Amino acid sequence: MTKGKLYMIPTYLADTTPADTFPLANAEVVRRVRHFVVEDTRTARRFIKSIDKSIDINALTLTELNEHSVNANTAQMLAAAEGGEDVAMVSEAGCPGVADPGADLAAEAHRKGIQVVPLVGPSSLLLSLMASGLNGQNFAFSGYLPIGDELPKALRKMEDRSLKEKQTQIFIEAPYRNDKMLKTLLQTLKPETRLCVARDVTGPEELIVTKRVADWRKASLPELHKRPTVFLFLA
Repeated sequence: MTKGKLYMIPTYLADTTPADTFPLANAEVVRRVRHFVVEDTRTARRFIKSIDKSIDINALTLTELNEHSVNANTAQMLAAAEGGEDVAMVSEAGCPGVADPGADLAAEAHRKGIQVVPLVGPSSLLLSLMASGLNGQNFAFSGYLPIGDELPKALRKMEDRSLKEKQTQIFIEAPYRNDKMLKTLLQTLKPETRLCVARDVTGPEELIVTKRVADWRKASLPELHKRPTVFLFLA
């Protein structure tokens, strides 16, 4: 029996229309797949309906895979693919498996010989890097950084590496701590380090600005509280 495929489907980063960031070919996959692994059921339902209101949500299988999925049975989540049907992984925003759940499911698919198909779609990390003017030939994504007293230490270590290797450093923060993160960056990084703040990427209030830390310190700071933001810097 021919096995099904695992599709990794990117979703919107902001409340924009599907035509803005979602290829038509992806929509066709969403219309025909009946088995979904999702980060959040409510968000996934809303996303699927935004693609095509005629889709019968109640006829779909939606299984959650997120940070609360303790001892998740990824093998069971791929049972339909073992039986010849396609499965799709959908995270809350952006690309599954990249700063979002999905890597464990993809790893299980590889172990089982199930083809993993990544679809084209928005990634806040890459879009921010594209617009930042920082080094796109050598970069590192560090996810969430330590909090408290460990944060300045981590930033200095990253800045040293950035200077030595000419490597752009990329990371994110819990949205409610964004403003505090920006202030810590300006207090910790060296004046000549270039810092990019990318807020609400692809959204109606998108803001992507790169300045030297010395210039940021003299500028009016953007409002980042509870807004999806990517931080990038190059020493």
